[in-house]
Amino acid sequence: MPIEKIKRESGFTWGYRFDAPGSTRTNRKQIRESGFATKKLAGQAEIAARIEAQRKYELSLAGPAPIPTTLADMLREHLSSAQLQPKTLERDNQLAGYLSVELCSLPLVDVKPHHLAGEWKRLLASGGHHRKTKAPRPLSPKTVRNIAGVVSAAFGKALRFGFVQFNPVPNSDLPRMVRKEKPALTVAQQDLLIASAPSQLVTFLMLDAASACRRGELLALRWQDYSDGAIYVSRSLSQTKAGLTFKSTKTERPRRIALPASAVRALELHCAEQAELRKQFGPDYQTELDLVFCQPDGSPLKPDSISSTVSALCKRLKLPKGVSLHALRHTHVSVLFASGVPLTEISKRLGHSNPHVTATIYAHMLPGRDNLAAEAWEKFQNENREPKQAAEDVVQ
Repeated sequence: MPIEKIKRESGFTWGYRFDAPGSTRTNRKQIRESGFATKKLAGQAEIAARIEAQRKYELSLAGPAPIPTTLADMLREHLSSAQLQPKTLERDNQLAGYLSVELCSLPLVDVKPHHLAGEWKRLLASGGHHRKTKAPRPLSPKTVRNIAGVVSAAFGKALRFGFVQFNPVPNSDLPRMVRKEKPALTVAQQDLLIASAPSQLVTFLMLDAASACRRGELLALRWQDYSDGAIYVSRSLSQTKAGLTFKSTKTERPRRIALPASAVRALELHCAEQAELRKQFGPDYQTELDLVFCQPDGSPLKPDSISSTVSALCKRLKLPKGVSLHALRHTHVSVLFASGVPLTEISKRLGHSNPHVTATIYAHMLPGRDNLAAEAWEKFQNENREPKQAAEDVVQ
């Protein structure tokens, strides 16, 4: 069977397995992949994998791949072989699509910093388009820098392979990006958001606010990952055009997150409500996934749909501009900083690779020490000043 149900220590998942094109009885090669949330998603992924495998097989019969000659060729080479997560690969393909045909058609060795500088300027002025009218619109400096990042990665590979002598991106006058402060909610605003949410999202938002997990991490959470008032985050649910897949977390390191009593109570009530749904659906309930947050029949929720629903709710409630689902994570961090929790502990809770990442992202939230510095300076001066001079200062 090409589609199979796979049992692991972490639970059940679906996967596919088939013979690679060109396989024989004496030289059999198999292509397999697992970690899909449902049998349907595994089947869809299998079809895509068979098409891609056939394409690569036909290319192998045609001989060695030609050396990229244009920037477009190099971008295709890079994006077709990059070892990236599906979501990241999908995003990078979209970013590369913003580049002009004129730039992409240039010979790879002829692309200079001034060509790229002109392209960044064009993108900043009118690189995007409005969804409804399709009229040109500016792209943000952040988006343009992300596009430049894709181009730089392609040139980095070209440099390693000896196709070019240097990477022109670093010298191309990249647009300056002003880091905006991440919006955080007040307690009243957070309570309003949770209370106004659809019933099926209330516990999800409460746990998000109490744990600062990423949306995909919560949507991949299983009941077996919850015990003794804590959750164990070891995977994430990713959504791409190909469907939903379970993957490892960003750092690929599991972490334990202790929950406050209010979140524990909400989670236990949610468990009881879900048990009733299991009874209603009977054998049609997808018990093998064991998901904490899911559709009524136990199937996974779509991360993008959750974000869209929350963003629309924030807009309807007239919360500050820029507030979205991710704001609950920023709010959690601001509370921990204000409460004096050490940076190292906050970094572990957020699942960052190291405290430096946390400090860089949330620099504006770090508690100020300017008053302490002034007081320390004054104290040092007084303690090391000559007694006579100190007395004169007192008189003055």
